[in-house]
Amino acid sequence: QVQLVESGGGLVQPGGSLRLSCAASGSIFSAYVMGWYRQAPGKQRELVAAVTSGGSTTYLDSVKGRFTISRDNAKNTVYLQMNSLKPEDTADYYCNTSPRATLRWGQGTQVTVSS
Repeated sequence: QVQLVESGGGLVQPGGSLRLSCAASGSIFSAYVMGWYRQAPGKQRELVAAVTSGGSTTYLDSVKGRFTISRDNAKNTVYLQMNSLKPEDTADYYCNTSPRATLRWGQGTQVTVSS
């Protein structure tokens, strides 16, 4: 069973940046399309960005130009660089397979954008 461990969240002011990491156990990580999801209080979880094993990426419209997803298959890790953060980006962030989450969810990492 692949385990996912997210990290890198925190409190940041509007306009700031954070880099999230998701480390996955298991040797078949490179075969998955991986995505970053987020869930804000009182809202449904949504897919924010995804990256194929070859590095092709897709993004939610509201984060295009601000967020960058990437992966290092050798390290079984997927990243989310978040720039120009806005208060509406505040949420718990998770990684999982995309477009459908098929792995057990990790604990997530909390991102709070506030002045």
